[in-house]
Amino acid sequence: QVQLVESGGGLVQPGGSLRLSCVASGFTFSSYDMAWYRQPPGKERELVAAITKGGGRTHYVDAVKGRFTIARDNAKSTLHLQMNSLRPKATALYYCRAAEYYTDFLYAVPGGYWGQGTQVTVSE
Repeated sequence: QVQLVESGGGLVQPGGSLRLSCVASGFTFSSYDMAWYRQPPGKERELVAAITKGGGRTHYVDAVKGRFTIARDNAKSTLHLQMNSLRPKATALYYCRAAEYYTDFLYAVPGGYWGQGTQVTVSE
């Protein structure tokens, strides 16, 4: 059975850092492009960052560029999101997603696999 399990969320003060992880199972992780999404309270889910199958190319939305880093470890079937200089607007449920095509992330194509999310709260 396909599973994506996120972890690493929590409460952090503005300016702090968190590292999220997503452990995949039930499919060939290295054959899928991966991405992180987030959904703030009362708002729509949005793409945060994406990474290609081998990790050679990445994409970040402007809001997190220079502060967040997406990475993957195909040997461990794990996706990571390092979040630095966190701001209150980063407060959201963070999800990982697997998709067959990189463009599925960039152009909001439905489908693929989703995790259940991990909560990140940035507050004093």
